[in-house]
Amino acid sequence: MDELDTEILRHLQSDARQSNRALAEKLGIAPSTCLERTRLLRQRGIIQGYRAQVSLPALNRAVQAMVFTQVRPLRRDVVAAFERSVTRLPEVLSVYTMAGSDDFLVHVTAQDIDHLHAFLLDQFTDRREIVAFRTSIIFQHLTNPVIGPLPAADEGR
Repeated sequence: MDELDTEILRHLQSDARQSNRALAEKLGIAPSTCLERTRLLRQRGIIQGYRAQVSLPALNRAVQAMVFTQVRPLRRDVVAAFERSVTRLPEVLSVYTMAGSDDFLVHVTAQDIDHLHAFLLDQFTDRREIVAFRTSIIFQHLTNPVIGPLPAADEGR
């Protein structure tokens, strides 16, 4: 990626709905160049898609939590079955497979604390493969809305 690719990514992450013409104008390049560079970023898998950012409270998902989960036995089939089943739950936003003391980190949402408690009782306590889990409520979720490439490992030394 060069500086132009990085700038295209920065602008698209800030507003993916802007037209190619508007983006090209901001970058000071021809619309055809902008369109081709954006197409190549998609082909290379750097741009993986465009999504609408939604308000969780507006979707009746006011409470967020992280559920740190341990499963046993740690076999491929058990892990795959857990991943499949938990990602299908409507309360689950994302699932991270981890190394360390926890096997999974599950990001969940619920209407309120009572619904979160019921969800955990219904979906985590009765599963034989889950040997332990602990939950942390999220008070605030901040993200970096625009990310770019990091320097190569040998450049920073």
